[in-house]
Amino acid sequence: MKIVIQLVLWVVIGFLGYLVFNSINGPVKFNKIKQARYAKAIENLKDIRNAELAHKTVVGKFQKDPAKLIAFVDTAKFTLTQRRDSSFIRYNKVLRIDEPKDTVVVDTLGYASVRDSLFGGTDRYKNMMKVPVEGTDAMYELNAGYLNKNGLNIAVFEAKVSKDVLLHDQDRDLVLQEKEVRSADGVNGPYLSVGSMEEVNTTGNWPKTYGANDQ
Repeated sequence: MKIVIQLVLWVVIGFLGYLVFNSINGPVKFNKIKQARYAKAIENLKDIRNAELAHKTVVGKFQKDPAKLIAFVDTAKFTLTQRRDSSFIRYNKVLRIDEPKDTVVVDTLGYASVRDSLFGGTDRYKNMMKVPVEGTDAMYELNAGYLNKNGLNIAVFEAKVSKDVLLHDQDRDLVLQEKEVRSADGVNGPYLSVGSMEEVNTTGNWPKTYGANDQ
């Protein structure tokens, strides 16, 4: 009987030890996976932002259709210009004299491929809308439109992905805790995102530990 009791106690001790180890190791493993996936997701968000900013420069507005944004990168070109000061003579009919006038002349120097300028000739932009996490075929959510500020319609866009998608195969309690994060060194809220449909900005919501969020 004594031996049986000892064996049971060892089993209980081993089980409790496992629970303690798992309570410590679980969050550590979760954070490593989270940080690796966030880093990959943020790289795509940066590519999407660069493509959107290029679209705004060339077309004058942001694009909410992912397929059209990719097609834009594939075919569009930046216009290369040069601004220079100049002057000319204008006849003043009232004073009956020639008057010198200053002006700025914009010369078109040529054109540059958006694809080559932003992505160095690579085709990674073709997959920038796909969430880079194994086990899911989810896409980033993309929206664009206009925000009225003081009577002016200002172009805005937003790209985002839910933490539920990025951490779809992780412990649900830890995922719920992550979605409630509010800290200077964390990604606050339930999404990783760049841009906004509610305010005028093109920044990302990730901390500097993942790289600059405004370029």
